[in-house]
Amino acid sequence: MIRNYGRPFPAAVIYPDAIYRIGGTGRRLGLTFDDGPDPRSTPGVLDILERHSVRATFFCTGIKVQEQPGLFARIATSGHATGNHGFSHLNGLKTPVREYCSDILRGRDITCSNLFRPPYGRIKVRQYRILERSMRMVFWDLMPYDFDSTLSPEASCRILLKRLRPGSLIVLHDTASSTAPLYLDRFITEALSQGYTFSLPDDYLPGV
Repeated sequence: MIRNYGRPFPAAVIYPDAIYRIGGTGRRLGLTFDDGPDPRSTPGVLDILERHSVRATFFCTGIKVQEQPGLFARIATSGHATGNHGFSHLNGLKTPVREYCSDILRGRDITCSNLFRPPYGRIKVRQYRILERSMRMVFWDLMPYDFDSTLSPEASCRILLKRLRPGSLIVLHDTASSTAPLYLDRFITEALSQGYTFSLPDDYLPGV
């Protein structure tokens, strides 16, 4: 398996105006979670974040929000930001434009967020142009493959810490198969000890 730990390709080339990093000065990070909320993973993630007084952004799928409304409410009331990850997590490159955009707009209505992260980081040009009219496209520049079952939690954590830099926009996953909850506490502790702080989108995206 070929892994790309940085910006999603070819999205970073085709859509340079999308968000991949946090701008500005200082040792700021953006911590994000995709694919939840999940009853087995998300509560533990929220507990760890609360212990460290760290706020993150959760890009949720509409279908899971419908299944776990109380958990989605806990994310929001705990001071975290929420974003739209589509209703049913479609791969844009494999989905007709109209069907894909309809799914994403449905997800937006349920998550009540104009922040959108394309599932898998894959989206056609036409889909992007339609959706950018009403949403801010947020990708990432650091993904440690916490969803990859062939990569140990220790290896995923090492990748994350090794590639961390000021402005990193990190994507992890709050799913049952993710290894991120196993090393999240260690990662946050180490990042804070290095002088990093964690920012929400309204800190680095004007107009959010």
